[in-house]
Amino acid sequence: MQNHPIKKYKPFPPISMKERNWPNQVIKSAPDWCSVDLRDGNQALAIPMNLQEKLEMFDQLVAIGFKEIEIGFPSASETEFAFARALIDQNKIPEDVTVQVLTQSRDHLIRKSFQALEGCKRAIVHLYNSTSPVQRKITFGKTKEEIKEIAIEGVRLIKNLCKEYSDTQVILQYSPESFSDTEVEYALEVCEAVVNVWNPTFENKMILNLPATVEVSTPNIHADQIEWFCSNIKERNKVRISLHTHNDRGTGTAATELGLLAGADRVEGTLFGNGERTGNLDIVTVALNLFSQGVDPKLEFSNLLEIRALYERCTRMHVHPRHPYAGDLVFTAFSGSHQDAIKKGLDQRKKKPMAEQELWEVPYLSMDPSDIGRDYEAIIRINSQSGKGGVAYILNAEYGLDLPKKLRAEVGAIVNGIADQESRELNSKEIYDIFIKEFSQTQEPLALGSYNINRLVENKHEFIFTGMLLNRGKKVSLEGKGNGPINALVQAFDHACLKDFSLIDYRQHSIGKGSDTDAVAYIEIDCGSKSTFGCGIDSSIELASFKALMSAINRSKCR
Repeated sequence: MQNHPIKKYKPFPPISMKERNWPNQVIKSAPDWCSVDLRDGNQALAIPMNLQEKLEMFDQLVAIGFKEIEIGFPSASETEFAFARALIDQNKIPEDVTVQVLTQSRDHLIRKSFQALEGCKRAIVHLYNSTSPVQRKITFGKTKEEIKEIAIEGVRLIKNLCKEYSDTQVILQYSPESFSDTEVEYALEVCEAVVNVWNPTFENKMILNLPATVEVSTPNIHADQIEWFCSNIKERNKVRISLHTHNDRGTGTAATELGLLAGADRVEGTLFGNGERTGNLDIVTVALNLFSQGVDPKLEFSNLLEIRALYERCTRMHVHPRHPYAGDLVFTAFSGSHQDAIKKGLDQRKKKPMAEQELWEVPYLSMDPSDIGRDYEAIIRINSQSGKGGVAYILNAEYGLDLPKKLRAEVGAIVNGIADQESRELNSKEIYDIFIKEFSQTQEPLALGSYNINRLVENKHEFIFTGMLLNRGKKVSLEGKGNGPINALVQAFDHACLKDFSLIDYRQHSIGKGSDTDAVAYIEIDCGSKSTFGCGIDSSIELASFKALMSAINRSKCR
């Protein structure tokens, strides 16, 4: 940076307000939404969407539930014009959807826009001209009166053209472009002049769109601008106040939400925030923010990943892995403490009766991923930062292994050590393979050969184990009696003078259902210095238990 670049810039002046109401408000219902993906979003693409891609995107926006969709700038190019005609001529606009076209306040552009809309039952004509001091001075070189007259003349022409194209119900939308950088008193003056010409009614309102074309202030000042405007506009009940925020300062979402608190009725934006410079408002984020607060957004995002896939294909843009709600990693925890808390939350939720599961309460997850078409498989992923809870969760969720609490720490340390050594994330199959190799497939130095286990006829609570053991390749006969199969095997080790351990814990559970059920056994033994775990998996619970014991013994001897 330069030595003193700060002198180039000045703070944006605050709005003079004796009192403001928006800080005490709560958003209780969804605004009217208008997607501008096909216009504002499209113009920001390195390769704009072709006609077929725009048709696909339009159908997707309709399916999501948008009732107002800006379809383009038909006077700007033949592709834009052709798209408008395709929607109308092919009867692709549903009865409850209103299309919107954008036009500068210039005579020939307005006329071309009406030609594009011919035959459309209902449309919003979005007229704009820039009003900010910088635009007045640099772009247009015009006075305030001259800029206002541009807006007035545009509205007069639209009003006259409505008579010529009487089959189309026209709703007027006017934008004082760069409202965010315009003196609020002057923006109000221009808008009221437009309202006076159009003469809206309570039944047929017009839209005043107040765009933060470039973000120039903190979101609270934007909210002040909106509240001041809403409080001072005459006949407020005859207009809808619309927001159109950009994201130059990275606060487009906050500015929109505070603008809604300040009294706005309507929001324009794009899916995932695509737009010029740092982007437009991200409607997905704002809508799902409302959803996470118990407010119905009136938009359908239960298949968010499918929506994202179509968006990425049509726009050739990519949604960031950490993008709110839609990113690949936003419901993923690598941190050990996060994983542990999430696992506990999900486990507790499963234990509750269905009637008590209404309220979503899981640490670190602001919403249930399944509500937007996400699953739990990717919530916990493992790298060197992960903990015991995360590894245990994956083994349980993916493979049905419910590890004893004490075993989780040991498994987690081994898996994390490998992830750290290889400097990468481990997938669930790799984690499972590590666990099986370490805890279930250790067959040296001892290997159990053929055996028999019999229950005594005279005492059904006693079992006799007979079998053969390979000790570093040498055969050893085993025989023992106990109050269960495991105890009988332990006693056989004792009789063969091979028992240098004591059994601490034994647990087992099943995996799967019906004929595909396997048994899993976990055994913990104490060899004097520290305890050791082994695991066995088999269709026979008896053999699973023997495998677990042998693995525990071998693991203790390999240390």
